[in-house]
Amino acid sequence: MFVIFLRFAENRHLAGEHMDGHIDWIRQGIADAVFLLAGSVTGGQGGAIIAHGLTRADLETRLQTDPFVAERIVVPEVIEIEPSAVDHRLAFIRP
Repeated sequence: MFVIFLRFAENRHLAGEHMDGHIDWIRQGIADAVFLLAGSVTGGQGGAIIAHGLTRADLETRLQTDPFVAERIVVPEVIEIEPSAVDHRLAFIRP
């Protein structure tokens, strides 16, 4: 499981131009059952995604197809988590 922070970068001013593509990219990740959650980080710092069911390499490849990443609007920071204690509602994320 991965937590991805999409921190605004030097081309933040281009976000409006690429927002539709970014939203389509997020929707595709949800449709592919890879993204469990996506949203904005409070305080205008960027966004965050929780991803599951893919390898680190596959995630890195997928991130490069995000228009926000490709245009350096955001820089992704990936944190990998190996769940050891899980609420029963999230049992599907256990390895």
